[in-house]
Amino acid sequence: MPIRVLAPDLAAKIAAGEVVERPASVVKELVENSIDAGASHITVEIKAGGVEQIKVIDDGHGIPPQEVAIAFQRHATSKIASQEQLDAIATMGFRGEALPSIAAVSRTAITTRQPLEPGGFRLELLWGEPQSSGAHGCPPGTAVEVLDLFGNLPARRKFLRSSSAETSRIQELVSRYALAFPAVRFQLIVDGKTSFTSPGNGVPREALLAVYGPQAATGMLEVHGEDPDSGYQVDGFAGAPSLTRANRSYMTFFVNRRWVQSRMLSYAVEEAYMGLLQVKRYPLSALNISMPYEEVDVNAHPSKKEVRFREENRVFSTVQRAVRAVLVADSPVPFLASPNSEIEYASAIPSSFFPRSAFGGTRNSGGAPGPASPEYPGGAPPDAAATQRSAPPLKVVGQLKLTYIVAESPEGMFLVDQHAAHERVLFDRISQKMSEQAAQSQPLLAPVPVELSPAQGETLRSNRESLESYGFQLEPFGDGSYLLRAVPAIFGEGDPAKALLDVLDMTAFEGLVRQKEDVTAASIACHGAIRAGKSLTEQEMTALLEQLEATPNPHTCPHGRPTMVHFSSLHMEREFGRR
Repeated sequence: MPIRVLAPDLAAKIAAGEVVERPASVVKELVENSIDAGASHITVEIKAGGVEQIKVIDDGHGIPPQEVAIAFQRHATSKIASQEQLDAIATMGFRGEALPSIAAVSRTAITTRQPLEPGGFRLELLWGEPQSSGAHGCPPGTAVEVLDLFGNLPARRKFLRSSSAETSRIQELVSRYALAFPAVRFQLIVDGKTSFTSPGNGVPREALLAVYGPQAATGMLEVHGEDPDSGYQVDGFAGAPSLTRANRSYMTFFVNRRWVQSRMLSYAVEEAYMGLLQVKRYPLSALNISMPYEEVDVNAHPSKKEVRFREENRVFSTVQRAVRAVLVADSPVPFLASPNSEIEYASAIPSSFFPRSAFGGTRNSGGAPGPASPEYPGGAPPDAAATQRSAPPLKVVGQLKLTYIVAESPEGMFLVDQHAAHERVLFDRISQKMSEQAAQSQPLLAPVPVELSPAQGETLRSNRESLESYGFQLEPFGDGSYLLRAVPAIFGEGDPAKALLDVLDMTAFEGLVRQKEDVTAASIACHGAIRAGKSLTEQEMTALLEQLEATPNPHTCPHGRPTMVHFSSLHMEREFGRR
């Protein structure tokens, strides 16, 4: 077949396929145009999942009548006019492809009026070709109606999903832009019924409330962070560790208020939650990364879903540090709201609920801090004046089922998981020792032979220097065999060979998205911590609680399980009829 220039209508259909993948793509382009037009109220109406009808109405500045037809010509735009503007794009749209692409695969009508004009203008098109135009009465702003989407491309239409699935995508899109632009009132009408409305009052948390509902919104923590050297800034919300979902779809990111999808940003947030969430659980977030426009390429994807950063590592660290800081400062303690309810988190309780007292000094428990013991390497916690406390002062009451420490405070009763609590203490101690390059090794009385699988052997070879820095000492002993001669000094009782194998397996599994040092430290802490079923004296329990209280993040173990559960005084008084 000879090389030839495609017919204009065929080329237009191919080009439209890059921009208009499905009804949600149409809504996205039209909503972004409305935002660029300075709209304060945007209404989206759809029928049959957007295939039958899509209508986007705004109260923006409108289009001059003489420019309406030009707007439907390919690469016609009012957003940029020079190379400098292309290098620093500050608007949602810029390529001039949205309107002609939409019109090429639908029956389209646009009605528009500028605020100071006495009347409006209307243009109707069929598969991209103008059919009629002229003066038309309408309020200030623009309304674009798209009918019979992909009516001239039945092959494209048959690949669309069900009406409910396409509607769900549009609902997700409108709600995301409501989060990005809280000063704009968004309204979504589905098959004649209002499905979503945002307040549009400029208060971000109220927009969050409209999107996620009251329970999630009250558990979201405000995030503010910046990198002064680069000018990068992170603002928005991150969920308390109790607010988790089974997938990443509730992690929302905006770059200069443009909704984007980015694996790098997802990993940055997940890294911030490391040690706070259980495996295969993901946080909620709605974060906007502000940066100089020339630092990001928004033209990296045909539908502008993805962007490229000039300094990706710096963006990653800015997001990770900002989210981690608020989690460490405000992460709440789980509590039981009802004897028959599941564990919930005190996400509505302000961070000042728990007093930051001097736990290393005199306590109200009536007992002195426990001395150093083999169970708690390192003895008493650091000096109170030098450590910021982030857990409530607890008085030991007893031990339950040789697994949980029962404690009380002015705020009620706490059950503390002794293994998880000790894990947290050891993890922080190991991390501190590593930062000081002071990790200690404990030689074994006799070397222990260890058989490694090929995968474990490869993990050992890749991480041998790191493992040795933690205190492991090994030497080859035949094909796939090693002699384990020393382990980290922080290990208590247990099988040293099993501990090494677990560390290797965890590093191989989790080290791809986590810092490998954290994985190693978490595994070492798990094997060194006291086990469930071990009887503890009151002095040992008191010492453990004091050390837990002195850690910067006492509420979860390194693997994300809660270390303590709270029964509030108010709840207990109500259950016993005292209130």
